[in-house]
Amino acid sequence: MKNNEYATRGTRIGWLLAACGLWAGASAHAAGHFDIDDAATLDPGQCQYETWWGRTGTEPVIGFHLGPACRIGPVELGFNLDRLSTLGVRTVTGGPQIKWSFFGPAPDATWSAAVSAGTVSDLRTGGRTGGQFVLPVTWRPTQSLQIHANLGADWAPGTGQRTARGGLACEWALNDTLSLIAERSRVSRLWTSRVGARLNLTPLISLDLSASRTGPQGVRGVVIGLNHEFSWN
Repeated sequence: MKNNEYATRGTRIGWLLAACGLWAGASAHAAGHFDIDDAATLDPGQCQYETWWGRTGTEPVIGFHLGPACRIGPVELGFNLDRLSTLGVRTVTGGPQIKWSFFGPAPDATWSAAVSAGTVSDLRTGGRTGGQFVLPVTWRPTQSLQIHANLGADWAPGTGQRTARGGLACEWALNDTLSLIAERSRVSRLWTSRVGARLNLTPLISLDLSASRTGPQGVRGVVIGLNHEFSWN
């Protein structure tokens, strides 16, 4: 594929990824499909898979994500697989991810911080490998309230174009079953506002649902996801 074709395709895919909140290599733990990740990692000996489906715009853009991860020693290792399609454009991307909670790893710590990094490749057409680096920080002012902040960058597969990633999120647990989440994030030069909820079906299985508006035109989207944690040893 020629360089200008990569640039055109990469720009379009970048828009799809930002609009859906489905960036290949997105954080693979408690954030679920939300753009802003927390600073937590899985407990030792635990694994988790996250899967979600999203739709946005009138075209529409359709996205599907599958992301298993396991705690191995001090770090969380995962692999992300994403499929996006719209207007005859389809892309399948995937790549590994590592996350390390280097400060305040205890679940009840007032302040926590982590680093997360991964690569992402276009599995259909090849080309240059992209990636992501994020610094998530979490503040827990009360037992039921968490504030998450992210700062990092994305490198688009194919073009290698770098864009900043960041934002803030508020997570409020109404009880052991239901949490409300609101976030404001910037991905691929587009601002997204998202509100949603997490329903804990069991202590290890949760269901996510959110609605979003992206970009200056306020493109609307919805995502539904499922998260399942289990022990591997």
